[in-house]
Amino acid sequence: MTEQFDLLVIGGGVNGAAIARDAAGRGLSVCLCERDDLAAHTSSASTKLIHGGLRYLEQYEFALVGKALVEREVLLHTAPHIISPLRFVLPHQSHLRPAWLIRLGLFLYDNLDRGRRTLPGSRRVSLKHHEAGPPLRNEFHTGFVYSDAFVQDARLVVLNAMDAMERGATIFTRTRCVSTSRDADGWTAQLQTAHGEVSTVRAKALVNATGPWVVQFLDQVAKIGHDHALRLVKGSHIVVPRLFDHHHAYIFQQPDHRIVFAIPYERDFTLIGTTDVDYHDDPSAPHINIEETNYLCEAANRYFKRSIAPNDVVWSYSGVRPLVGDESGNASEVTRDYLLELDEQGAPLLNVFGGKMTTSRRLAEDAMDRLAPVFPHASGAWTSKGHPLPGGERQDIDILQRELQSSHPWLPEQLAWRLVHSYGSRTTRILGQAHSLQDLGEHFGADLYQAEVDYLRAMEWAVEATDVLWRRSKLGLRFSAEQVARLTAYLADAPARRASFS
Repeated sequence: MTEQFDLLVIGGGVNGAAIARDAAGRGLSVCLCERDDLAAHTSSASTKLIHGGLRYLEQYEFALVGKALVEREVLLHTAPHIISPLRFVLPHQSHLRPAWLIRLGLFLYDNLDRGRRTLPGSRRVSLKHHEAGPPLRNEFHTGFVYSDAFVQDARLVVLNAMDAMERGATIFTRTRCVSTSRDADGWTAQLQTAHGEVSTVRAKALVNATGPWVVQFLDQVAKIGHDHALRLVKGSHIVVPRLFDHHHAYIFQQPDHRIVFAIPYERDFTLIGTTDVDYHDDPSAPHINIEETNYLCEAANRYFKRSIAPNDVVWSYSGVRPLVGDESGNASEVTRDYLLELDEQGAPLLNVFGGKMTTSRRLAEDAMDRLAPVFPHASGAWTSKGHPLPGGERQDIDILQRELQSSHPWLPEQLAWRLVHSYGSRTTRILGQAHSLQDLGEHFGADLYQAEVDYLRAMEWAVEATDVLWRRSKLGLRFSAEQVARLTAYLADAPARRASFS
């Protein structure tokens, strides 16, 4: 039996999930197909920032920065539980960039958002008197502070997919699109699950949102000609034990004029990244190399009093960014903007090239606007108008946490904080009728209990321990090998109980 949809989206990264959400909200029947887990690759390997991209001003990417800053405001209100304001400190080194140039850049950064600012603006500070000063080496006297935001990147993808599903979309994970054929009326696609089961779907239009595989999909699956180059760039990050106690992040200028962030991470750690290295291997399995690790350690050591070395790294990750353009020039200077190519030689095919997490909502809106003539019955753009992602209905997250602890006084503060900052108003669906920690079921490790695991499996497409520990959360930083093995065994045996969480 062939199931019929208006739109088939291939790719379950942030762009594919955002497009599925936008399309479903316009009243279209939507199918999203992802061969692995949601956010399994590039979208879970970011620097975890929703930002305009301060450094892009030096490349005269004013339109991209302005667009991203507007999106930063939209996303802060759409998902306040997983996106939070973050102040950044830029220690000044006059031989790298003069102070006037930094002030000019920050003035533009404060004003390119077309007046839609809710975050505080930038200012110059004395590092001798600012709380971010003591961890820095003594030669740093002056700094600049500005605002951006931190995001749980993989959760942003999952919540987009959840919202799409709740608006009627069908979401297939661990399902590969193995072949497509095109005629004047639509696309026919063969989808194959990880267990080898094959199904057929039809759609009036197809979206290729496969990220680093966008060209490979065109060549091997859709078999459609194209003339766009895609540059794959690997970005790597390291995580080390916490290097400072305050809640500011740092942005460090490097002698090669690149920048590296040092970000407070998961309470007890510091996240340092990123690198930009041209990449030619399998996008599914990028790994940090020793040169990148050394680069990031040295980048931090130029600024912090406390020195770090590769053996201090407790975790590292790498992702492959699909950037628009060839391999000429410095990888860090290639645009992070996106390109949408609509092929209408037969049934419509929309190819998504490039993009970044911050602009994913706008990309999805632009994509569906491009496809609007194909679907005259669809409603118009809607995602910028205050529609929260699942769990983001409350803007006052701190108050929500206090209310949760008041109604569940047995809940440890750290667990309450993590749940609210992961699930927002939907935390109560996980807790259910529990009156104690014991009521949450088996304790797997850290502060992970069976009730949360069951919720993730039933409602968020979690199948393997990696899904739970490294994408739906970062509890993998706190799990032992034995605890991972126990969680793996439980997930292999546990049935998905979707109805109990609806």
